[in-house]
Amino acid sequence: MSDKPTVLFVCVHNAGRSQMAAGYLRALGGDAVEVLSAGSAPKDAINPVAVEAMAEEGIDITGNTPKVLTVDAVRESDVVVTMGCGDACPIFPGKRYEDWELDDPAGQGIEAVRPIRDDIRGRIETLLTEILPARGAA
Repeated sequence: MSDKPTVLFVCVHNAGRSQMAAGYLRALGGDAVEVLSAGSAPKDAINPVAVEAMAEEGIDITGNTPKVLTVDAVRESDVVVTMGCGDACPIFPGKRYEDWELDDPAGQGIEAVRPIRDDIRGRIETLLTEILPARGAA
C-alpha cells in the first residue's frame, strides 16, 4: 500500500451502500485516503433516502453519480470492499478484499436506512484504523 491507500466500494447499483461508505470514508479519512465507488449494474441516480440519511450526519453525497465498475478501478485500488455484488468483481492478486453483508437500502424508508448507515460508519472507522498508519489524536 502506498502512503495514500485507495479504497474502492462496490455494490450492485452504486446508489446506496457504496455511496454511503464512500461518503463516510471521505469525511473521516480526509486527504489521507483515495476513495472510489462503482456498481456492477449502476442506477441513473443515487438513492434519495441514502442522501437524506447521510445529510443527517452532515455528509453531502448529492454530487456523486453512480459509476460502472471497471477493471481499472479494481487494479488501482489497494482495498476493494464489495457489498452484495457477488462474482461481478474482478480479482487481482495482492489486493485486500472485504465483503460487507449489508441490507440493500433500495426501496426502504429512512427508518430502515439509518441502521444500515450506522453499520457502515462503524465498518469505515474500523477500516481506517487498519489501513492508515497511526495518526496523532484528531
